[in-house]
Amino acid sequence: MTRRPNVLLINCDDVGYGDLGCYGSIRNKTPALDRLADQGARLTSFYQASPWCSPSRAALLTGCYPPRIGFTEFDGMPVLFPGDRWGLAPSEVTIARALSQGGYRTQAVGKWHCGDQPAFLPTNHGFDHFLGLPYSNDMGRQAGQVAAEDRDRIRTPPLPLLLDDQVLEQQPDQASLTARYISEAVRFIRDCGTQPFFLYLAHIYVHLPIYVQERFLAQSDNGVYGAAVESIDWATAVLLAELDRQGIADDTIVIFTSDNGSLGANGGSNAPLRGKKGTTWEGGMRVPCLIRWPGRIAPGRTVDALATSLDLFPTLCGWCNIAQPAGPEIDGSCIGSLLLDVTNDPAERVFCYYNKADLEAFRCGDWKLHFSKSGTEQALLFHIRDDPAESRDEYARRPDIARLLEARAQLARLRLGDRRLGIIGRDVRDVGTVASPVPLTEFDPEHPYYMAEYDLADRG
Repeated sequence: MTRRPNVLLINCDDVGYGDLGCYGSIRNKTPALDRLADQGARLTSFYQASPWCSPSRAALLTGCYPPRIGFTEFDGMPVLFPGDRWGLAPSEVTIARALSQGGYRTQAVGKWHCGDQPAFLPTNHGFDHFLGLPYSNDMGRQAGQVAAEDRDRIRTPPLPLLLDDQVLEQQPDQASLTARYISEAVRFIRDCGTQPFFLYLAHIYVHLPIYVQERFLAQSDNGVYGAAVESIDWATAVLLAELDRQGIADDTIVIFTSDNGSLGANGGSNAPLRGKKGTTWEGGMRVPCLIRWPGRIAPGRTVDALATSLDLFPTLCGWCNIAQPAGPEIDGSCIGSLLLDVTNDPAERVFCYYNKADLEAFRCGDWKLHFSKSGTEQALLFHIRDDPAESRDEYARRPDIARLLEARAQLARLRLGDRRLGIIGRDVRDVGTVASPVPLTEFDPEHPYYMAEYDLADRG
């Protein structure tokens, strides 16, 4: 029997479309990622399903648009906060659960952000083990944080580093986390032996605040931001070298991407795209994606066809010879032929740009129609392949295309909803909830924290 492939899925935090050398950056040095692009496929129209962390990550893991799984907003906030009562429902099926049931060893390392209550943690969503943060790295105690009596909604207890479902450390040294994560990832790869594995590595970079090792800062041409990007590149080089050392590089699918676009500040770039994190312009949701599978994906390929994070679940099930579990409906589709064949898939695919519960834009083939921004109507039409910067509105010139996309978008609204129009989707499921949530940590003035309060006040 042919060995089933291992899977290494690397997901960054807020890395923009224009932040890697292989996507045009001249500010950040990314030699390992550039080599990865040369050895596999570079996707140029790859989208995450949300411009925000929590819904994007839940969508990637389940293959579902955020509204389908109830990940639209949380008391008005676009992401989960410490001690929230919501999370990824235990009834949802993740990539990890599917592969685990198929005989794979599974490990999550890094940022989770799909709920911090026990029922929502990685070890209850198909991962054998977890080392990392339950949410964003700016959700610990930081300089300048608001007084306790003013933060009934946004809680910032000491930042917990978890081992499986237990707090291992509070307020850890963030500059050391990437190296610690890579050590854990290498240990996991070595321990798997001949058993196939799924390793999900979710970096803290480049989410604010950015703490980096001095060696990366000293060699950066783009300040602390460039140092963080180059830390990601170093980490990738270490893992690829380990796959070579273990003789399993040819048997391992490596996927590299980011959860949403860059903030577009502090050295980050979504060039040549318009917009930034938190928006449904291209720069908020179109992100880098590199996929290498030696002997299967031709090296040096550029794939321009529309693809999304929702497609990874069914695609990996197919490639790993795992039956996709029977259960809740998903939105992704297998793009194996698109990536393995020498020609791009000619099919006219569609994509819904949701921001919270609003369908703000819709893409069909090469055309993108905008409906609204932050609740305000905004009818704009762009030929997105020729105009990725969304600078030439074609709405008045091509009303026929606008009508076609509006009709297709209406079908999506009926399934998934659109709060702006008062439409409740018929195919949506409830977000996971617990009755009495408890934050994982509480501040103790007697505790020997590495930093009782992080000295950077930046929040992302």
